Formats: sequence, structure tokens, C-alpha cells
Amino acid sequence: MNRLNYHHLYYFWRVATLGNLTQVAKELHLSQSALSTQIRSLEQRYGVKLFDRVGRTLRLTDAGQRVLTYAQDIFSTGDELEQLLKFGVVSTKQSISIGVLTHLSRNFVEGLIAPLLAAQNIQLKLSSRGLVNLLDGLINHEFDFVLTNRMVGNDNNQQAWQHQLLRRQPISIVGPKGQKPSKPFPQGYEGVNWILPAPNTEVRSAFDSICAINQYKANILAEADDMAMLRLLSRDSGACAVLPPLVVLDELKNGSLEEYQALPSAFEHFYAISLPKKQHSDAVLNLLKSNDADV
Repeated sequence: MNRLNYHHLYYFWRVATLGNLTQVAKELHLSQSALSTQIRSLEQRYGVKLFDRVGRTLRLTDAGQRVLTYAQDIFSTGDELEQLLKFGVVSTKQSISIGVLTHLSRNFVEGLIAPLLAAQNIQLKLSSRGLVNLLDGLINHEFDFVLTNRMVGNDNNQQAWQHQLLRRQPISIVGPKGQKPSKPFPQGYEGVNWILPAPNTEVRSAFDSICAINQYKANILAEADDMAMLRLLSRDSGACAVLPPLVVLDELKNGSLEEYQALPSAFEHFYAISLPKKQHSDAVLNLLKSNDADV
């Protein structure tokens, strides 16, 4: 009986993991044509197509994604066997990789991954990137999932994404301690300077809608698309800010800032995005299931 050619599977696994034929060929000291031939032999042997070429990139087909799942298990087990033969021990740690949208609140991310940090058998890897790079990382199987505060559409109908709403957190007006207006917004906020999230963000859209309904024109002192920068500007400017209270949790606790009021029906939403049919580990599944409530 003909058996699986593990050399061919290994070449496929490396290319599928890195998503770059040229880089893999260089690392393995092979020509690109030789590497392509090895992968094509695997496809022809079993009558399946493992990759689609989109422009200059390779994307896994549905069959390729299924094969990759098995290949990851096979070569991960091989690494464990090598550790056992060399050192007489096997690492029991499970690796979990999460991509994080660059401007997300660090307080939120830390709270969400707390169960993973508490686990003794998990090695966690976090990578902060822009949205395009995060989605590319998903396609290349660098991440188990990515964290964003917005949903994304299909990539020219070439790639569908699986979204899961993890949490939502309320949005409030925050300002210097002891300077809270005596009346709720918009009364009492005439002449106030504002620190606001950048236009076209979910938080900003909610505030702009409330301003339009109340015919209020905000005097904008500064805008930022990064929650860490919003936190600094809120703390040091003396202006009112619109953001989730969790972002300035430390400042609220030490009394340098005060939450003036929550904005009605205004929330920031957080999503886990992954590839459809992605087989998550039990640890990842438990994390996603346990984070489906309001902050």
C-alpha cells in the first residue's frame, strides 16, 4: 500500500504556514520550481487542490485548510518526539497566538486574556498590527484569532471571515475631577473643549449622532484613533473626553478623572475574527465562550 509522502507534506506545511513560496524555498535551500513540484506531487497523488493563487499570494483552499490542520498536529508531535529523544522530557505547553488591532484598549485586552495568563500549560503570543496585516496573518495561519473593535467585510469575495461578538462596553463622558456640569449633556456643556476618537470609529459615530439629535456643536480640541493616546490626552488636557471608562480605569480610581455620565445606547463592540471552519483548541473555545457579556 502506498503511504503518505511526509517530505511532500512537510513542504506544503512550511509554505502554508509562512504563505511565501520564495521564503520557504530559500530556507530549505531549494529552487522555487522544485518546491512547487513537490507540492504539486502531493496534490496530484490525492486529487486535491491545496492552494489558489491570488495575485502574488497563495491562499489555502478548503481542502488545503483541512490538510494543514493535520499537518500541524503531525509536525507538532514530531517536535515533541524530538524533545523526548534529546532531553527525555516533552513540553506540555500549548501555544496560542492572538492578533490585536493596534489601537485597542490595553485594559480591555488584558482583562480578556486573563484566563490564559492564569493557565500553567499555555504559552501566549500577542501581536499588535493594523487590520490589513492582521487579516493577512489569519490567512497565513499565524493567529488562532484576532481581536478588533469592528467587523470586516469579505475581501473582494475572495475571503470570508467568521465574526464572534465577545463583549461590548459603554461609552461615557469623562473629565477632570470636581468639574462635572450640574445638568446632563448637552445642558451645561456650552464652551467645553472635547477630546474625541477619530471620525469613522464606532465610538465617535455614537457621539456625533447624539450631538446631531441635540443640535449640539462640539468644540474639538484633539482627535485620536488610539485608545492609549486618548487616555493621555484625557488625563492631561483638562478637556472632556468621550471614551469607554475602562480605558481610563486607573485615572478614575486615583481621582484625577471623573465619569460625568454614560451616553445613552452607545457602546464599543469587540469581535474575535477567524477563518471559517477553523478548528480551535479547547482553551481558545473556552475563552471565546466566556467573554460574551458586557464589560
